[in-house]
Amino acid sequence: MVRKTTGRAKSTSVSEDDLRRFIRAKGADYLNDPNITSVGIGLKNGNGPVCLQFTVRQKGESALESLSTTRVPETIDVDGTAVPTDVIERSYAPSYKLVEPEQIDLRKQRIDPIRPGVSVSHIAETAGTIGLIVFDRSTGTPCILSNWHVLHGNMGRIGDTIVQPGSYDDNNTSQNGAGQLLRSHLGAAGDCALARIRLRDYDRSVYALDVVPTRMARVSLGDKVIKSGRTTANTQGIVRRVDVMAKINYGSPAGEQAIGCFEIGPDPDALPDDGEISKGGDSGSAWLIFDKGKATDIFAGLHFAGESDGVADEHALACYPASVQKKLDFILEPETDGAEASEGMETAVPRSGYDADFLGLAFPEPGLSTSLKRDAVNFGRGQSIPYTHFSVCLSSKRRMARYVAWNIDGAKMVKLPRNGFSLDPRIDAKYQLGDEFYVDNRIDRGHIARRADLCWGSVAEARQANSDSFYFTNIAPQHERYNQSSRKGLWGGLENLIFEQAELQDIRLSVQGGPIFGDDDIPYRGAQIPRAFWKAIGYVGTDGKLRCASFVLSQENLLNDLETLDLDPFRLYQVTLEDLAVRTGLDFSAIQQSDLVRHPELVSRVNMREALERSASAVVEIRAFTDVVI
Repeated sequence: MVRKTTGRAKSTSVSEDDLRRFIRAKGADYLNDPNITSVGIGLKNGNGPVCLQFTVRQKGESALESLSTTRVPETIDVDGTAVPTDVIERSYAPSYKLVEPEQIDLRKQRIDPIRPGVSVSHIAETAGTIGLIVFDRSTGTPCILSNWHVLHGNMGRIGDTIVQPGSYDDNNTSQNGAGQLLRSHLGAAGDCALARIRLRDYDRSVYALDVVPTRMARVSLGDKVIKSGRTTANTQGIVRRVDVMAKINYGSPAGEQAIGCFEIGPDPDALPDDGEISKGGDSGSAWLIFDKGKATDIFAGLHFAGESDGVADEHALACYPASVQKKLDFILEPETDGAEASEGMETAVPRSGYDADFLGLAFPEPGLSTSLKRDAVNFGRGQSIPYTHFSVCLSSKRRMARYVAWNIDGAKMVKLPRNGFSLDPRIDAKYQLGDEFYVDNRIDRGHIARRADLCWGSVAEARQANSDSFYFTNIAPQHERYNQSSRKGLWGGLENLIFEQAELQDIRLSVQGGPIFGDDDIPYRGAQIPRAFWKAIGYVGTDGKLRCASFVLSQENLLNDLETLDLDPFRLYQVTLEDLAVRTGLDFSAIQQSDLVRHPELVSRVNMREALERSASAVVEIRAFTDVVI
C-alpha cells in the first residue's frame, strides 16, 4: 500500500531518473489498491512542479469508504526526499473496444500494399491499427507491429492468422490474410505484438503522414506527438505524464495487467473537431514526434489505451518504443546496403504486377481451368502473385510457376548487376523450390521472365524488378546445357528479335511463358524437372493491330513425334496459340478473340495444310532467327 512520508524525508528536489527507478520498483505495488488505476511522473496540477501523479477511479471520502482504499498522501519519500503527489480521477480501457458501427473509409478497407495507420487484427478479434512495418532482428523478415490485444488477444496463439483489414471492418477474412502472429508481450514492458507479413506486399510509410520511421525517442514532458489511427485518423497530442504504470483490464483470461507507458493529452493548438485524440480501433497506432509543423521519422510510442467510457478528460496511453523493441526483438530498418530491394520485400514502388493493357490493347493473362485454379497458390483474391513488371501463377503441386506474365518497355531499359537467389517471404516456403534443390548437381536456376526484360523504368523501379526476378517463384530447374542446346541462344533472344525485326508501334512487349508440365517429367529430389518450356510474345504493329508469336522449347520432336530424349538436345519450335493451349492446358481464348493478326504463312511454310484441317495445329522448327515468323 502507499508508503507515507516520515519526518526524515528532506524537502529537496529529486531527479526524474530517481523517480523512474522508484516507479519501476514500487509502481506495481500501488496498483494493488482497487481505486488506483495508474502512477507516473507528471506536473502537479498540470503546470506545477514535477510530482508523482496518481490516477484513481473515484476521488473523495465516499470512494475511501466504498472501495476499501487508502488516501494518497500529499508527499511520498523517494530516497529520503519528500516528493509531492497529485491525484486525478481517471480510469483506462484498451482502445480496441468499438462503441458503435462506423462508416467505412479507406483505412478500414483492404489496402495493397499494406501500410501503417490502417485496420488490422487477429482473425478472431475486432479491429485495431498497424503501427509500423518493422523487421525481425534475427531473420530480417518484414513484420507488422501492433498491440497484443489487436494481434493476439485472449484466444490467440503464436502462428495464428492476421488479417487486414480487421475482421470487424471486413468479415471476408479468408481473402484478407496479411500475416502470422510471430511474437507478443503483455506486461510491464508494454502491450505489443509482431506478425510476420505473408501473402501481402507492404509500404513502410505511415498512411496520411507519409513518413518512414527510422529512429526512436524516449519522450519527455511537453513533447508534441502525432499518430495515424484506424478510427480517428491523424491526431496530435502533448506528453503530459511519463514513466506511468497503468492498470488495464483485458478480460478473461488475461485479466488486469500493469502496463508501463506514458500519457498523452490533447494539444490545445490542434484539437480535433470532436476533441478525441483516440477512440476504439486506434490501438496499435504509432505516435511520432511532431516538430516544426510536421510528423518526423522518430517513433515516440505505441498507442494501446485511452480513457474509459464516461470519462471526460481526454487522453491516450502509449508504450515506450525501446521497451517494446527489447521484448519483441525487431529493428526499424532492414539490414541492407540500400542498393537493392530487400529480401523482406521492401518496396521502392508498388508491386502492381503484370499489366494486361500495357500495349494499349488487351493481352490478358492465360485463363485457368477449375483444376488449375485449385492448384494455384492464391495471393489475396487472385491466382497470380504480383511483382515489379511481372506476375507469377505458382503451382502448389509442382512448386514452380505454371506461367509468368511480364511487360517490357524497350525504351526505358536499365543495366544492373545480378542478385542472389532467395525465397519470396510472402509465400509459404513449402510452395517454392529453394536452394536445396539446386546444390551439388548439374541443374541450373533458370529465369522464366528474363532478368534483363524486367529492368526498366526509374532506377529504383528497375532495381526492385531486378531483385524480384531472383525470387524462386520466377525460377525453374534447367539442365546446365539448356542454353547451349537452345539453338545458340535463340530462346533467350526471341524478345530481342521482335524488337529488332518487327514493325512495332511502340517499343513495348507483353510476354507470357513457363514450363509445360507432364506426368513423365524427370523426377529429382522430390520434384520433377520440366521437359519443355513455352513463351508467347505480344506486340502491336504499326498498323495498330495486336500480334502474337508463340514458341515451345522442348526435347520432343514435335513434328515427327519421336520418342522423348533424356536431357538433350532441346529444340525450338514456333506454334499457334491453339497448339500452345493444348500443350499447356491454359486458356488463351481471350487473346485469340481479340483483334489478333494470325499468321497463315506459318502453316504454308511447313506444308501442313492437311494437318491443319485435321487438328488446327501448326508447328515449325526454328533453326535460325530467319525461321521466326513475326
